[in-house]
Amino acid sequence: MPGSSIDLTRLRIALTAFFALDGFIFAGWVVRIPDIKEQTHASASDLGLALLGVSAGAVITMTLTGRLCRRYGSHPVTVVCAVLLSLSVALPALTRSAPALGAVLLVFGAAYGGINVAFNSAAVDLVAALRRPIMPTFHAAFSLGGMIGAGLGGLVAGALSPTRHLLGLTVTGLLVTALAGRTLLRQEPPAPTRNTSTRPSPRRVPQADRTRRDGHRGLVLVFGLVALCTAYGEGAMADWGALHLHQDLAASSGVAAAGYSCFALAMTIGRATGTTLLERLGRARTVIAGGTVAAAGMLLGSLAPSVWAALIGFAVTGLGLANLFPVAVERAGALTGPSGVAVASTLGYGGMLLGPPSIGFMADWFSLPTALTSVAALAAVAALIGVTTRRTMGR
Repeated sequence: MPGSSIDLTRLRIALTAFFALDGFIFAGWVVRIPDIKEQTHASASDLGLALLGVSAGAVITMTLTGRLCRRYGSHPVTVVCAVLLSLSVALPALTRSAPALGAVLLVFGAAYGGINVAFNSAAVDLVAALRRPIMPTFHAAFSLGGMIGAGLGGLVAGALSPTRHLLGLTVTGLLVTALAGRTLLRQEPPAPTRNTSTRPSPRRVPQADRTRRDGHRGLVLVFGLVALCTAYGEGAMADWGALHLHQDLAASSGVAAAGYSCFALAMTIGRATGTTLLERLGRARTVIAGGTVAAAGMLLGSLAPSVWAALIGFAVTGLGLANLFPVAVERAGALTGPSGVAVASTLGYGGMLLGPPSIGFMADWFSLPTALTSVAALAAVAALIGVTTRRTMGR
């Protein structure tokens, strides 16, 4: 068990590398989707069905990964999932049909969902050992890795074929895994301060303990709802923000594309400064303030009459949402371990899946600006949850 500050620092660096790698690989794949669509001769509907493979694989694997982490430990599971993620990202470029693409994306999604549960579980243990709210810094690394992956992918898209680009991601992923994975495999997770050692059989568990654990499961679902509210906004901004700027505010294509960049950059900055914010305000106040700021920002972003006001609103929304997901996952993991991380992550990922189609349906019924206000509504729900769980969420 790592006991020295040097061991914990090394562990933190290694986990940060895996978070950044996850965002880097996923973003690198996303920027090549148009090329893969052309290569497989898939229609828009066929591509949509194939892309569901990522979601299906992730959701199915998340619950299973929580069990694997409890049995084998979060460190080896993180390393194995990183290897699978690195290898599977090269597979889409080898497909020539939409069904084949869907099949390999199921594998890619399984690895993606698995590593998210595994390294979040490892991060929860490290947060408990350090007794500092550093979870946002890991998610900032994920966001930064995603921005680098998307930017680099856009630069090389014209020079490299999808096969060479995605194979480059594989090589990069395996190299990072080989370097950072050594630290994880050599060190066991630090002993968490939460009560995970008392796992007697149900017959020997007092009724009060059983009631408390059942209450913890309910709280995990509540924190998972916070993650869902946050991820709903991320998915909506990624898929509909640019269209809103272009269609409703007559922004040029370049300015419209900058909408999500403003949101993503603000979220990265918010997460990078999240530890300081949590140390000053505590978890509950951070969630309350973040949800409130995000709600106000999204109301401005969706209803503003000018492009620049909308861009400011998008940035404010990113700052507000930045630390809600990390806090939700950390609290769920602190209560029930890897299974809590799995539940919160699954609900969060479900929110990212729910957001884009929900916005689309509401845009048809009402208008796109009105539909985007649902992001503000769910951010307000997250703030309300922060109010009602202040004592449990603690500092």
